[in-house]
Amino acid sequence: MKHLLSIKELSQTQLLDILALAKKIKANPAEYRRALDGKSVVMLFEKPSLRTRVSFDIGINKLGGHCLYLDQQNGALGKRESVEDFATNISCWADAIVARTYSHTTIEKLAKHGSVPVINALSDLYHPCQALADFLSLSEQFDDVSKAKLAYVGDGNNVTHSLIYGAAILGLTMTVICPEGYFPDALVVTEAQALAAKNGGKLTLTADINQIEGHDAIYTDTWISMGDDTSLTEIKERFSPYQVNTELMAKAGAKYFMHCLPAHRGVEVTDEVMDGEGSLILDQAENRMHAQNAVLVTLLS
Repeated sequence: MKHLLSIKELSQTQLLDILALAKKIKANPAEYRRALDGKSVVMLFEKPSLRTRVSFDIGINKLGGHCLYLDQQNGALGKRESVEDFATNISCWADAIVARTYSHTTIEKLAKHGSVPVINALSDLYHPCQALADFLSLSEQFDDVSKAKLAYVGDGNNVTHSLIYGAAILGLTMTVICPEGYFPDALVVTEAQALAAKNGGKLTLTADINQIEGHDAIYTDTWISMGDDTSLTEIKERFSPYQVNTELMAKAGAKYFMHCLPAHRGVEVTDEVMDGEGSLILDQAENRMHAQNAVLVTLLS
């Protein structure tokens, strides 16, 4: 394991090992206080961030490492200076690069031309760190996470892509329910279905919200992805049947609700569900740090 660009590149053993290590770090932080002693990590962010930036920064500190944050005040990646030169120069000083970019191609270039591990902190195609935190959160509720039945409702986006790859590798049953025209990328779905068949999982895609029945957890995300200029009125018309509310939770028989945040309360999810007893949103947020720390320790040990 040289980088974390996408969950699809992980074997089932590697994915389970990261989740197990994340649990160890979470339970015994003192044991890992010097895990990144003398290590420096540069964070390159083209997009705004709350959870990703804070969880990486504080997480690296908790492991005894040093974090340096660079935003676009230093020039957009590939504009003031080529991505290749960013990668080679930073590799002279840093031990790893964490990057949040608009294009996944930028992440791939950083990994290709740099000589240090690169972690994808979100691109247009994938959000692997989020999905790792999500499966960590589910694994804390299920003794065998492969037995969990997960439903994703809403826009088929980068988070969805990482979730379906992770579910397929772990052998979960997962149903993705999206309005017509908003399904995940077809190639991603094809690859994930092959992985699911290999690992004893099941991936179903449908536009029928009635297929929500029989799931343990419902996951949703914002209906308007970061940087999307589609009008909220237009989106609401198409997505309103897919709002996660108490009625939908009851219809699914779902005990848990999940969201990667930030959320538009009263739009894709109601306050009652967001703040309800079965909401795992804060577990997911906290587990971003523990899952990412497990990735950092794995890559830099």
